[in-house]
Amino acid sequence: MTMEDLGGLATEASDPRYAELDLMSVAQLAQTMNDADATVPGAVQRALPQIVPAIEATSERMARGGRLVYVGAGTPGRIGVVDASECPPTFSTPPELVFAIMAGGPGAIVNPVEGAEDDADAGSAAIDEAGIGPLDTVIGIASSGRTPYVVAAIRRARERGALTVGLSCNTGTVLSAAAEHGIEVEVGPEVLSGSTRLKSGTAQKLVLNMFSTIVMVRGGKAYGNLMVDLKATNHKLRERATRMVQSIAAVDREAAIGALETAGYDVKIASIMLRRGEDLTEATARITAADGRLRTALEEN
Repeated sequence: MTMEDLGGLATEASDPRYAELDLMSVAQLAQTMNDADATVPGAVQRALPQIVPAIEATSERMARGGRLVYVGAGTPGRIGVVDASECPPTFSTPPELVFAIMAGGPGAIVNPVEGAEDDADAGSAAIDEAGIGPLDTVIGIASSGRTPYVVAAIRRARERGALTVGLSCNTGTVLSAAAEHGIEVEVGPEVLSGSTRLKSGTAQKLVLNMFSTIVMVRGGKAYGNLMVDLKATNHKLRERATRMVQSIAAVDREAAIGALETAGYDVKIASIMLRRGEDLTEATARITAADGRLRTALEEN
């Protein structure tokens, strides 16, 4: 797709409903944007037939030791960085398990690097530098579905045997064709023409939320709807851990805190100690044998 072809993309189009945007009051602008944003979940829902098999395939590879890698430029790249950076505190994952590759390098997260998104060679090289392999999943994110850096990265990742996913907000995109799984969330023209940090960005965040959360839940990082693998690094998270142990083990606050302190604020181990009457060594061995799955550890004899 040439630069001239960009004008034909839905995400680049100008919606006549917003032709007098600059004449609206603040209240009208807020209502207009809110109305537009309300259409995004519906667009994501329509893309679920594309999203679900991609997540299933990602979960299967991660269960065998693979990584989840986001690749993007500009706003999509930053959205990938945000989602990846939330995994260690939420699920106690190592930083290298879920991470993002940003066109232009880490500095481009804050300060745009001119031309970085057009450098296809750099996109391909970034995949090689990350050592992407057959167990990994690489998700390329591009609102347009044609960003050269992202498309090249996906093509190279696929050559190296990785599972590849292309997430865009247009239909029939180059990115979808390059990836094994194409996800196209058609959100239509933006309120502010071409500003794909709006509806497109919201759609991308919703989809990445699904990927990172669902693969972690499927990987044993939750008990019911409790995020039992959180890293309790501050007062709020320690309080959250205490409430979880109270709920799982049906004990009072003092008992929960005592077990958590013994277990180094590991919710899973503390819960096993209280529910099964085991000491730290026994509970640790039990959760290890259960491959980190708390439900399995609590229920198995």
